[in-house]
Amino acid sequence: MSGKISGKVAIVTGAAQGIGASYAAALCAEGALVCVSDVLDTAASVKAAKAAGGDAFGINCDVTSAESVKVMVDAAFARWNRIDILVNNAGLFGNLSLKPLLEISSAEFDKVMSVNVRGSFECAKAVVPHMRKGGYGKIVNVASGTVFKGVPMLLHYVTSKGAVVAMTRSLARELGDSGIRVNAVAPGLVMSENVLANPSWKGAVVDNNVASRCIKREARPEDIVDTLVFLCSPDSDFITGQTIVVDGGSVMH
Repeated sequence: MSGKISGKVAIVTGAAQGIGASYAAALCAEGALVCVSDVLDTAASVKAAKAAGGDAFGINCDVTSAESVKVMVDAAFARWNRIDILVNNAGLFGNLSLKPLLEISSAEFDKVMSVNVRGSFECAKAVVPHMRKGGYGKIVNVASGTVFKGVPMLLHYVTSKGAVVAMTRSLARELGDSGIRVNAVAPGLVMSENVLANPSWKGAVVDNNVASRCIKREARPEDIVDTLVFLCSPDSDFITGQTIVVDGGSVMH
């Protein structure tokens, strides 16, 4: 199959459902060979990705475990003998409740930081040796428009995504000479499966978010995928260290 990333091997974490599943299918549609990773069952997402084109397989992985991440990366490399793209999508958001600082426990704060920040670190650390050998790679981290707004009631989440933006910049500096580009996509509030099921994201909260946008409608997973594909493709080969906000114009930076 021909496509912008035909024959490239991609790993997408947190891809069993929602935006991650859309990312995996979109990459397959452009001819990529995709490792669909998640702590949840990936069967449905793998089926949808294969139906879009390319090839895909699923694997269970806990991104907070270096050992689990190594098994995932080794499996992708053993299957296709290369790794070209990493999409660090695994994260905690859709299931979080809006709450003030004083109601966020230390354990909850640590869990969000562990998945959203250290998970991206573990996955990048595991794929970089393969990318360096090939002299080329694309790492796309998933940040959030909340970083630029300073959204309240989600202190742990916003803090974690601020760290992802910083990590993106630092990795880009460190890895540029190895031919590895590192960028981030920062969605606004996207009405994914988990968000739709979360009572915190109903009514005025969503309405006010939409009202802050230049393009006044709810965001869907498919609104984000083209930017993700762009950052994974040769079209963005001279772009690194950047964070692209995709939120209908709520944030401008």
